[in-house]
Amino acid sequence: MKNFKYELLHKDGNARLGKLNVFGYELITPVFMPVGTQATVKFLDYRDIKDIKADIILGNTYHLWLRPGEDVMRQAGGIHKFMNYDGPVLTDSGGFQVFSLAERRNISEEGVMFQSHLDGSRLFMRPEDSIRIQEAIGSDIAMSFDECIPYPADYAYARNSVERTLRWAKRGLDAHTKEDQALFGIVQGGEYEDLRAYCAQELVKMNFDGYSIGGTSVGEDKKTHYKMLDYTMKYLPEDKPRYEMGIGAVNDILEAIERGVDMFDCVLPTRLARHGTLMTSQGRISIKKAIYKYDFSPLDEECDCECCKHYTKAYLHHLVRANEGLANRLLSIHNLRFLIRLVEGAREAISNDRYLEYKKEILQKYKFDERGF
Repeated sequence: MKNFKYELLHKDGNARLGKLNVFGYELITPVFMPVGTQATVKFLDYRDIKDIKADIILGNTYHLWLRPGEDVMRQAGGIHKFMNYDGPVLTDSGGFQVFSLAERRNISEEGVMFQSHLDGSRLFMRPEDSIRIQEAIGSDIAMSFDECIPYPADYAYARNSVERTLRWAKRGLDAHTKEDQALFGIVQGGEYEDLRAYCAQELVKMNFDGYSIGGTSVGEDKKTHYKMLDYTMKYLPEDKPRYEMGIGAVNDILEAIERGVDMFDCVLPTRLARHGTLMTSQGRISIKKAIYKYDFSPLDEECDCECCKHYTKAYLHHLVRANEGLANRLLSIHNLRFLIRLVEGAREAISNDRYLEYKKEILQKYKFDERGF
């Protein structure tokens, strides 16, 4: 794959500092990726994305397929031109919607029948369709079409699902033709060690450009979540990027980095922002609370984002209570920058062989609850 290469720069235990060349874009990993489901990171434009120092963002294949549609994306010249963004973009495969639309879909060997969440129309997606749509979107990194199984799932179901996911991965790989787009395989297998190992080993044989750890954060407890990672990581190659899908809680990110994960994403920071909840260096706060009405201090004195540099807690409290749209933008900017700063600190700690100390300092200082934010 031309111009797509991961280079391992340094290890501290299993935690990895790396450099990822994505077709001319150079990223330092670990990296947190803001989610831009509808070709927009909610409430932010391209200037905000640059200001928070996001190195890569996500688009959602299923949602962009429904609206505006792959023809629009293709005629626009791809997602970069469509949203006026000149950084790298990763797209998911639509496979998570197999999980999240559980009452509106039917899985067969050929693919998945969806009922659109917009108008109820019936839609069918095959692995080949997912690849075609992602090529039309023009993302720099695409994902294989997979089945994200629920938790808990019995062993027989999980085994059959893994086998189908592997067959779909091969079909998607065969259908992939875009030379300036990397393609990742997705490891599934639920909570079962042998299935995770088998799925990872079979995907590695197919020689994808990178590998994703799927099927975590789907309702399992933290202990099971981290076991899923442990069962998977030792079978993934050192010279390819590793991406855990859908994690944004601070403790989950720190645990993933400790185990050697390079990339992660989540809607959590912008979702929390929409409800007036903020991740700060002093822990999680709700800016809606009356105690902030007369608080004219910055939101977070340790943060360098636009929100913290220019506005007070009292003003943010006012915006949220008045239901002003600016609140969503400013709070989203802060939460995203918070997580990006978290991984920037992790990169520095790995380079100095003190990652475990950094992790301990974060968890002790910030007093996060059991959900990690």
